Amino acid sequence: MWKLAEKFGLKYSDLPTMLWNISFFLRVLSVNIDKREKNRIPIFFYVLTVVGASSYSYVYIISMMWFVFVRCPQTGDLLAAVIVFSLGIGSVIGIIKFIYALIYINSIRDLNEGYLMCDSQVTQGSRFHTNLTKYLRVVKKRAMTFWIVIISNGVAYVTKPMILPGKHLAEELFIFYGLEPMHESPNYEIAMALTTFAVLFAVYTTANITAFFITVSGYNEAQMLALSEELLLLWNDAETFYQETQNQMYNPEDIVSNVKSKFVNQFIKDRLKDIAKRHAVNINLLRRLDNIYRGAVAIEFLILIVAMIAELLGGLENTYLEIPFTILQVFMDCVIGQRLLDASNVFESAVYACNWENFDKSNMKTVFVIFQISQKPFTLSAGGVAILDFACFMSVLKSIYSAYMTLLTVMH
Repeated sequence: MWKLAEKFGLKYSDLPTMLWNISFFLRVLSVNIDKREKNRIPIFFYVLTVVGASSYSYVYIISMMWFVFVRCPQTGDLLAAVIVFSLGIGSVIGIIKFIYALIYINSIRDLNEGYLMCDSQVTQGSRFHTNLTKYLRVVKKRAMTFWIVIISNGVAYVTKPMILPGKHLAEELFIFYGLEPMHESPNYEIAMALTTFAVLFAVYTTANITAFFITVSGYNEAQMLALSEELLLLWNDAETFYQETQNQMYNPEDIVSNVKSKFVNQFIKDRLKDIAKRHAVNINLLRRLDNIYRGAVAIEFLILIVAMIAELLGGLENTYLEIPFTILQVFMDCVIGQRLLDASNVFESAVYACNWENFDKSNMKTVFVIFQISQKPFTLSAGGVAILDFACFMSVLKSIYSAYMTLLTVMH
């Protein structure tokens, strides 16, 4: 049991184990992303998923819509309407990715298999494998940190009213449809149970779907960084390989002729061919990933803008647990995009600094082709319109603040 638990830690940072970790958690949501997994998902998980999704739909869709657009206009409580609206709209960000995962489940399974196939081509124990694992460890740490923070946020939200004296709800102003009065039994107990199931479903879904997104895109990042190191050491590797094998040559006089040049450049040719192939495979995998998620990310950004404006209008004292949950999801998407851009820039610089001037003309042409391709960086987009990076994130925050100040002025 302990050995199984260890596989969820940083000690096991290879891609197959990381994808198995995510697949293990997603099966709780009745989602199977691994074609190789032949075991059927237990019926209990299907029941749990239905209960969670039903609770979420009732609390943050049906009740939210009724409270905001029916109840609050009757009472005139605009603040309550804004706070509850921000709750509903902010919680749906992660659900969008979950819905996309269900819609494109076959594409995700194919993509998962494509990444595993790409990883299977890496020679175990090689320097490239060692460097790849080193960078994947950073990716797994990133995914684990996001997972823990998101889950902790949800747990804090549902446990806050439980540790306070008296009967309290997660959001005191929020009245569920058909459960008035909220603080009397059994309505109170039903509301608490529904809120707990709904919140845990929302955060668990968000944490695991995004963890998959972090992992597979992080694998592209790790591959680019590991390939960059291979390029920087390419010339030294060729000369070292020649020095180690020259003693096996039958005619020592050939050593002072053009044999060394031919030998070294043949070694470089083989390595460049492998690097170019891996680079092309990574480009293809990333394009497939972007095609699946770009729509979800675009919707996320639109929802983030609306949710953040509502949360700010509702007051930080009322939404201090909602804002981190909302903003962290989109921030992580931008972190993923920025890391891919950074890795692309490192690879481009490595191509230029690989001592290509020492190569023969054939290898120089190969380097030139790789360099041209590397000038188009690895990117993920929001709907194919905005490139995910830190600049994009800051632009979104700026737009949110401008809209918030405008609405605040109008309200006053």
